[in-house]
Amino acid sequence: MEPADPIPISALQHVVYCPRQAGLIHLERLWSENRFTAEGQVLHAVVDKPAGRRTRGVRRVSSLPVASARLGLGGIVDVVEFHAGPDGETPFPIEFKRGKPKAHRADEVQLCAQALCLEEMTGRAVPEGALFYGETRRRDVVAFDATLRAVTEEAAGQLRAMFDSRKTPPAEY
Repeated sequence: MEPADPIPISALQHVVYCPRQAGLIHLERLWSENRFTAEGQVLHAVVDKPAGRRTRGVRRVSSLPVASARLGLGGIVDVVEFHAGPDGETPFPIEFKRGKPKAHRADEVQLCAQALCLEEMTGRAVPEGALFYGETRRRDVVAFDATLRAVTEEAAGQLRAMFDSRKTPPAEY
């Protein structure tokens, strides 16, 4: 990966969960499919096809490319709902996950990074989004408060430093 290349938004989820995992996947390109990743691919089969539709005042776009020049991020949002309001449409990103909610904030950081990209691209505030977990079959709404935004920007900075140094962090046992 070239230093100027955008950081994949999905890498933020990895670095929050485990910086070494992020380095192994994104720097050293060490990745192997397993049952869990295969289940995730099945869940994403529908939303990974670019499409759009409108129902009840909500425009729904799947597989939407997003980027932030400020944070050096780029990726694809599974689904973005654009909710109609008196002053225009408000983006509402939705990230699909195979499992269930976790104790750490890695999934929330990935979703927040998508929101930060949408804000930069649309010029509209994105106050919240949702994580849809395949195991529970429901959405968990996530508010993009100042703390989550700060954690997300810190993770992006940590990844940029890792990518620039091209050094995978050591294991922490």
